[in-house]
Amino acid sequence: MTALDPQTERRCRDSFQRQQAMKTIDASVLSVAPGEVELVMPFSERLTQQHGFIHAGIITMLCDTACGFAALSLMRADAAVLTTEFKVNLLSPAKGDRFIANGRVVRPGKKLTVCLGVVFAEEGGRRKQVALMTASMMTVDTSSGLRD
Repeated sequence: MTALDPQTERRCRDSFQRQQAMKTIDASVLSVAPGEVELVMPFSERLTQQHGFIHAGIITMLCDTACGFAALSLMRADAAVLTTEFKVNLLSPAKGDRFIANGRVVRPGKKLTVCLGVVFAEEGGRRKQVALMTASMMTVDTSSGLRD
């Protein structure tokens, strides 16, 4: 896949920095490539549920964001992205030192882009998949007032 905007990586990283939700969970961008983005989030006890695992909502948010930026990486410079739908399968309890979310475009489109997201828990140098997501992302013209 080829990015439409030659400044794709900078655009995605700048947009990510404006996301207060990602700051709240201390997530950061590992990599940006045309149609694929990886995010990382460290373990934090304040993000756990009653059994000590990272809450499913946090894992879902991280994965959705990775998919959204994967979609944005293929959109024209005057476009923004919004999630329209997702389905997440939680495969294993989210337990680890850090969590890696990979979002990848499966089918780019003018109005709708379909993505696949996966989240891995890393602990002691080993990775275990904890979530799988399919997501649909809508292309929005930034003239509507939305920023990328």
